[in-house]
Amino acid sequence: MQYHRPTSFNEAAALANQATGETRFLAGGTDVLVQLRADIVTPDTLIDIKSIPGVGDISQASDGSWTIGVAVPGAEMREHVQLGQDWPGLVEAMDLIGSTQVQGRATLVGNLCNGSPAADSVPAMVAAGVELSVTGPTGNRRIAAVDVPVAPGRTSLSKGEVVSAVHVPARGKNAGDAYLRFIPRTEMDIAVVGCAVNLSLDTEGTVTAARVALGAVAPTVLLVEDAANALIGSSLDDKALDRLAAAASAACNPISDKRGTVEFRTHVAGVLAKRTAKIAYARAQGENT
Repeated sequence: MQYHRPTSFNEAAALANQATGETRFLAGGTDVLVQLRADIVTPDTLIDIKSIPGVGDISQASDGSWTIGVAVPGAEMREHVQLGQDWPGLVEAMDLIGSTQVQGRATLVGNLCNGSPAADSVPAMVAAGVELSVTGPTGNRRIAAVDVPVAPGRTSLSKGEVVSAVHVPARGKNAGDAYLRFIPRTEMDIAVVGCAVNLSLDTEGTVTAARVALGAVAPTVLLVEDAANALIGSSLDDKALDRLAAAASAACNPISDKRGTVEFRTHVAGVLAKRTAKIAYARAQGENT
């Protein structure tokens, strides 16, 4: 195995582009190191990006948007007061990943690029409208988080490309997000269904914009436009919530396994969508939840 510790993303991309065989990037390492120890994957090339300037930073721009470094762990996101106030759903979703020890290492980008349909932070990123900077052999590009996973364990990133930053939009007024999941046990389990909702309201409490994302109910995380449209123009009355639940369930394309059947996951998706929307709506109205 060749181990590299580049000091820039351009260098990291060049190393990955020149590498042969299996290549892995190391930021938090909670997936890569476990796979190594279990002999699931033995990379020919391991590229440690933790020495690149800015990978551990959380910063807010003058327009209110956020940039999160690719090696920022969940524990630091949880302790960042202003980020948690702006995007509580995103922070909560990341905070559900693993144990306290894992939280000290796990990253948003690692959770996304691992390609698991049940990843907790990914629906929250998709609902928030998160975008990623990607550095590759031919330069830089920007891609929506929803467009990264293409199948279980696979992403749309090309050979030599590495995610170089996470961009979270400005929160804006009268807006809120939330994430909920259903798991068989009380903690440290994989989502049977996950749901994230992001809402914006006018001054009268009417929903003017919405994004609804579901996890663990299809090969990739789903951005469900019909579910969002069910909420827009409403004040989250019972009819709107019923339309939301129906649209969320209709979008599901899950599998049956030991953690849940197709029918169960489909039903729970609707139930979770309603509960999550209520929390996001309350937050958009300024309530602490």
